[in-house]
Amino acid sequence: MKFALKLKRFARDEDGAVTVDWVVLTAAVVGLAVAVFSSIDTSATALKEQIVSDLNSVKKDTK
Repeated sequence: MKFALKLKRFARDEDGAVTVDWVVLTAAVVGLAVAVFSSIDTSATALKEQIVSDLNSVKKDTK
């Protein structure tokens, strides 16, 4: 009977549930941030390459 009482008490205990929720939420936010920064980095790299190409073509035209 003592084991059943401990099991019921354990089932009702919610002390760690909030911590688990925050860990999952934080992991989701970090994952989203990584995805956004990766997208920005890819776009910035493509823009940089286009600017370098345009500047090189202008430089060749002025020679």
